Amino acid sequence: MSSDERALDAGTLAFLTRPGLTRLWTAARTRLERNGLRPTGTVRLQHLDAPEREALSLLLARPVTGPTVTIGLPDLDARLRASAAGRGLAATLEELGPPLTDRRALRDAAAAERAHVWSTARTELESTSLSSRPWAARWLEDLRRGGTLTRQDPHTATTVVTQAIRTLAALFPDGEAHPAPVSWGRGELATRVTGSAHGLDDGTLLSRLVLRGMALAHDTDFPTDAPTRRALWRAASVSPDEVSGTVLTYGLRPTGDTWQEKALRERADHRRETHLTLRDLRTLHLKMPPGTRVHVCENPRVVEAAADTARTAPLVCTSGSATTVVLTLLDALAASGCAFAYHGDFDWPGIALANRVTRRYAAEPWRMRAPDYEHLATRTHLHGTPRLPLTGPPVEAAWDPELAPAMEASGIALHEEAALDLLLEDLG
Repeated sequence: MSSDERALDAGTLAFLTRPGLTRLWTAARTRLERNGLRPTGTVRLQHLDAPEREALSLLLARPVTGPTVTIGLPDLDARLRASAAGRGLAATLEELGPPLTDRRALRDAAAAERAHVWSTARTELESTSLSSRPWAARWLEDLRRGGTLTRQDPHTATTVVTQAIRTLAALFPDGEAHPAPVSWGRGELATRVTGSAHGLDDGTLLSRLVLRGMALAHDTDFPTDAPTRRALWRAASVSPDEVSGTVLTYGLRPTGDTWQEKALRERADHRRETHLTLRDLRTLHLKMPPGTRVHVCENPRVVEAAADTARTAPLVCTSGSATTVVLTLLDALAASGCAFAYHGDFDWPGIALANRVTRRYAAEPWRMRAPDYEHLATRTHLHGTPRLPLTGPPVEAAWDPELAPAMEASGIALHEEAALDLLLEDLG
């Protein structure tokens, strides 16, 4: 067994671990880990106290008398080898623990892995129809500079950028941004490229990379909301799923003469609710009678009760969130000149949703002011209804600065069903 492999004897270990040497070992460890574990350069210790000066003097075999000392790591390495430690600085620090980390080697390895990601991506790009297109080269360079993939592990980064290139090559088989000869369903395209029908779903890293490339190919801005994302997919001959998401409606009576408008009026006449998809809304001409006032609620129970009691006012339900299909319908109704009244849950998510709808459509609050909340809170208390605690961070109501303080003071959340009888009166 070599001297560097033998364990330190108890006396040497006790000396090297004395408190007066702690700062030296910390500084030396930091320097070695930066230097590729080579004992080069110096460390400087300031504001030395008496125990530190004594310990350093014994270790270095020279007097340390001032408040500051500069120690050359080559000298320290040689001194340790010649001492009872019988090993160099790196081996000594390993023995004292914890193990040293060669940070320079880690940086070099990480840099090599990143370089491999981009060399693989460039090779993949050059093998496709995109190789001669300036927009594709710019897209790849923007990705490299932007750091989006740098935050991923190398395997994930390589996989995603390769899949993105293959997706764009499928969409632009000759590299040009015109409708592709093949029309894709987004799930079908995702399955071909990734093996999963959800590989290009909104919010995935792959979909963001592909959309960025598509935007460059079409010389347009990167889409920042669901409608513009869908428009960009369609421009590349990709059909997003437009049938799974629906918006719940009741009592809509558009004035058009197509079978769709007639069907809506007939369902309204028969007091039946209607679920509309994005595909419906793309072809539906929602021209409404002048001055139509549309009530917007949050919970489907309001629509159900309106139908059961033969109410006549037009009603749209967000079902708890302003999804793309909900906003698409409300946008179309707003464009036809409709005015809106909004009611939702008296809890913080409900207020946040109400803020979004009232701001976007200048909607009138519908029994959603502080007195309305206080009346309902009092009524539920008198009826002995169990209290539902109000939880989460408060949200100020854009239409009534008194509402949030009233809700905080009471501490009760009230769902829309608590006001159902009052809402039905208004829908008559």
